[in-house]
Amino acid sequence: MTSLAYETREPETRGSEDEQDFQSVRPVPRISVQAFCETEAVAHPVARAGEDRRMAKAHLKVHMGGIQTAIEFYQDAATPNLIMLESSAPPRELLASLGQLADVCDPSSKVVVIGHHNDVSLYRELIRTGVSEYVVAPVSMADIVNVIAGIYVDPDAAPVGRSLAFVGAKGGVGSSTLAHNLSWAMSKLFESEVVIADLDLPFGTANINFDQDPAQGIAEAVFAPERMDDVYLDRLLAQCAERLSLLAAPSTLERTYDFDGEAFANIVDTAQRSAPMVVLDVPHMWTEWCRTTLARADDIVITATPELANLRNAKNLVDTLKKIRPNDGPPKLILNQANVPKRSEISTEDFADALEITPLAVIPFEPQLFGNAANNGRMLGEMDPNHAIVQAINELAHILTGRREPKPKRKSGLFGLFDRLALSNRD
Repeated sequence: MTSLAYETREPETRGSEDEQDFQSVRPVPRISVQAFCETEAVAHPVARAGEDRRMAKAHLKVHMGGIQTAIEFYQDAATPNLIMLESSAPPRELLASLGQLADVCDPSSKVVVIGHHNDVSLYRELIRTGVSEYVVAPVSMADIVNVIAGIYVDPDAAPVGRSLAFVGAKGGVGSSTLAHNLSWAMSKLFESEVVIADLDLPFGTANINFDQDPAQGIAEAVFAPERMDDVYLDRLLAQCAERLSLLAAPSTLERTYDFDGEAFANIVDTAQRSAPMVVLDVPHMWTEWCRTTLARADDIVITATPELANLRNAKNLVDTLKKIRPNDGPPKLILNQANVPKRSEISTEDFADALEITPLAVIPFEPQLFGNAANNGRMLGEMDPNHAIVQAINELAHILTGRREPKPKRKSGLFGLFDRLALSNRD
């Protein structure tokens, strides 16, 4: 059974005294929150909390119905960063229901329970099973904001988000395009905030691919590191979609972009405190700051095409990353632009054997789909949401975020889908 994420807290009785410190609460980061309430007395303050200025970055939805409603809802929906549950059930029944919820809940989701039993033993048992906080009703709007802030704004808490770095084994292999489309897919599929940072300052393409022309972006952050904090980051982000924000590259040659190894570290750390997923579009180069950025990322995706130079470069990247990240697993691999007509290619099996990594995906060469999307400043999913490659990208989004496979599961599995893609391209 999947365990619910948790952090321990001392038992406390919440009430109006929380409002004494309410004004000092810092803004909640870009998280998704869904509440399942049994009574209007709880639903009303939860809804009001979603309208508070401190919750401006968060996305909060209120559903009527308790834990059983949540269990049914998440049978076919992705779970958010935080689930708030009201339950008037007795302790034993409450614990049993939470066990059922864990079976359909993503491991990264946190849970807050609003109960009607002021019981220290129940509190301890809930914390032991993975609940982040237990609050005794009645609750106020200030209580709700304080609870959420206590979980996500605590300076001693772990970063909210994970960093996912994309890098190409060679220039022009489509690493940036995949990074952008996967970022868009993650924000849409899971209704979760994603921040994408284009680290290719002179030649970045994220602003073009998302049809954006922001006046400022990552250059202002990297050249003024002393100003970087949550507030400054918000000013630099461009909104690409409802839950997708872009830290754009200037894409100009008016100056050179030579940085030390720690140049982007504070930017990434700040972004990870603000959003559940931070996608780093790393250019194809090897500098100290590139090496440091890749070394510190939570996960790395190497994009390559099935050619000899790509194989050599990917092998060098994999071997180097294993040395500088000895306690992490190997990077992920995506083979892109496969089955180009009249081009001699290395087989997927030979490529995988040489790297000792099985590709997550083999994306066939489809110039019309990718070209139309790029020329119109649109994502693939906006151009043709039913295309097989779009479905493959959606599958990748589930894998890279550590979520369950989409429902209904395909009997042939993920690789069967990619095999069909490759065969259709040959026909």
